[in-house]
Amino acid sequence: MPVNYQTPAPDALHPVAGIRLGVAAAGIRKKDRNDLTVIAVDAGASVAGVFTQNRFCAAPVQVCRAHLLEQGNADIRALVINTGIANAGTGEQGLSASNTTCETLATLLNVKASQILPFSTGVILEPLPVDRLVAGLPAAIANLADNHWHAAAHAIMTTDTVAKAASRQIVIGGKVVTLTGVSKGAGMIKPNMATMLGFMGTDAGVAPQLLADTLKAVADESFNAITVDGDTSTNDSFVAIATGKSGVQFTTGQEAGWAEFVAALTALAQELAQAIVRDGEGATKLMTIAVSGGNARDECRAVAYAVGHSPLVKTAFFASDPNLGRILAAIGYAGITDLNVDNIRVWLASQSGETLVAEHGGRAAAYTEDQGAAIMADAEITVRIDLARGNAQATIWTCDLSYDYVKINADYRS
Repeated sequence: MPVNYQTPAPDALHPVAGIRLGVAAAGIRKKDRNDLTVIAVDAGASVAGVFTQNRFCAAPVQVCRAHLLEQGNADIRALVINTGIANAGTGEQGLSASNTTCETLATLLNVKASQILPFSTGVILEPLPVDRLVAGLPAAIANLADNHWHAAAHAIMTTDTVAKAASRQIVIGGKVVTLTGVSKGAGMIKPNMATMLGFMGTDAGVAPQLLADTLKAVADESFNAITVDGDTSTNDSFVAIATGKSGVQFTTGQEAGWAEFVAALTALAQELAQAIVRDGEGATKLMTIAVSGGNARDECRAVAYAVGHSPLVKTAFFASDPNLGRILAAIGYAGITDLNVDNIRVWLASQSGETLVAEHGGRAAAYTEDQGAAIMADAEITVRIDLARGNAQATIWTCDLSYDYVKINADYRS
C-alpha cells in the first residue's frame, strides 16, 4: 500500500484545452491491460523535456531528444507511451522500433515523424514488439478524449501499486489556468532522473525556450529530488506541454503572474514526484530529508542524498529502530572534506513531535531512544540537518527499505 496516497478520482483531474489522451491494450508484455497511451496535442503548443543522465539511455529517450531539438521545443503534435518493455539496451533494433512508432503515428495523425515523442518503460534488454505497438495505435487514437488523464495514469504503470495524477487551477489576469499531470514509478528511482515518467499539461502559453529552461528548474525541485533505491534508470522522462488555449501567454518570464504560474507548476511536479516515493516498492514510510546551513545548495543536496540513499538508514526507519548513528555516518561520507561535525545538529520530526537527536559531535543530552522510536513509528517522518556553515538549503524525499522491495525486484519479470 502506498504511504498516505490515493489516486484522484477522474473528475478531480481537470481537462487541459488542446490536449487529448487515449489508451489501448496492445499486448506489449501482458494481455488484457491497457499498456499503450497516445497524447495528442493541438498545433502551436510548446513542449519541453528533461531526461535521464544514464549513459545507457533508452532508444525512445534518444529519439525524443532528437525530435525536440529538430522542432525547437515547438509544435510537437503527439506523445506515445508504452509500458511493459523499456526498449533500452536494444541497440539499432531499438532505435528502429522507436522511429517506426513515430512514423506510424505521424501517418495516422497526418503530421511529421519529428512531431512525435516516444516513451517506453518496463523491462530492460528485451526487444520492443513494435508490430503489436503500432497495431494498437488506431485503438488508442479512437479513444482520444480530453478527460482521459485518469485512464492514462493507469495505462503507464509498471510495478506501481496505484496510478499517480494531480491537477489544479489558478487565476492569472482574471483568466483560469489549468495544470494537470500524471506520473509513474516505484523502483529504480534516483535523481537525474529516475525510472519514472512524468507528463504535465497546461493551457497557459509559454515560449518554447522559456518552457525548456523553466522545466529544468522545476525538475530539480521535484523529480530530481526523489530517491527510492539509488538506481538511475535508462528511460526517465519528464515532459511539459503548454498549449496557450487559456489566453494567458508568457514570453519572457517577466510578465505579471509568471511567478504564480511557476509556483503552481513546481507544486504539481512535487506532488507527482512525491507520489512515486509514497508508492516506492515495498515502502511503508515517506521520509523528508531537509538540509540547511550549507555553503552551497549542491553540498546540502549531497548530504541529503547520502542519507536518503543509505540502505542502513532506510532499513532502520522501516523497523522504527532509532539506530541514528547511521544518519551521522551518512552525513560524514557525503563528500564535504572540511565539514566541522561538532557544529552539526540533527532533528527527527513527525506528527508525534520533534526531537533534537545530535549536537556537539554526538548524542543530544536530552535525547532518548524512546523519543526516536515514537517518531519513527509514524508513516511520514522528517530528518532535519543543520550543517551550520552557510545559508544554503535543499530538500529531498525518499522512503524506507522493506522486505517487500527485495521480493518485488527478485520477481519483477515473472
